[in-house]
Amino acid sequence: MSFEDFFKNSVLQLEAFRSISYVNMIFGLLFAFLIGMFIFWVYKKTFRGVVYSYNYNISFVLMTMITSLVIMTISTNIILSLGMVGALSIVRFRTAVKDPLDIVYMFWALSAGIACGARIYPLAIGGSLVIGAVVVLLSRHKIREQSFLLIIRHTDEAVGSLRSELRKLNTKLKSKTVRKGYTELTVEITLRDDNTNFVHVISEIDGVNDVSLVNYTGDYAQ
Repeated sequence: MSFEDFFKNSVLQLEAFRSISYVNMIFGLLFAFLIGMFIFWVYKKTFRGVVYSYNYNISFVLMTMITSLVIMTISTNIILSLGMVGALSIVRFRTAVKDPLDIVYMFWALSAGIACGARIYPLAIGGSLVIGAVVVLLSRHKIREQSFLLIIRHTDEAVGSLRSELRKLNTKLKSKTVRKGYTELTVEITLRDDNTNFVHVISEIDGVNDVSLVNYTGDYAQ
């Protein structure tokens, strides 16, 4: 067999589109939708950011379905798949992602969509259940032990008593601003429960003007 015959029989035949049955298409999109809704639910239940965005969360559902559709499309023809890879390589997403965990959800939606488009439904379902369980488990651990910023504005009269109370809470100094007439102190504190009675105790110290407790993630305050 000559090289020309080999090229015609092997490569050129790949240009013919393989048909996808309506059943496979419906099942692929259906499983992608269900897994996308599962990702939607997990993200909503474990969200710990500043402002919850419904539009951002619903994009995971659409991303899973669209990825599944793309995989089903390029699986019909190898030449089309190569062209699709080149076309998608020029896409640039310029939306800033503040929480690194949001990137994990994006990859989760893309991976589930790929598995559904390739008709590997057990992998898509089983993998999503395991990932969802891990995310929920880690988010619960985070709830039990959270970091807060304790912001105290006080005068020199409260220095001694305030230092004694902060020593009991095992705090870490983040910033100290001295202004004319008062001092603003910002310390980091880790809480294992919802007991915030110490805020009232500190506020009753003579010389303390006001006390604020703010949830802190390390990058921004909530």
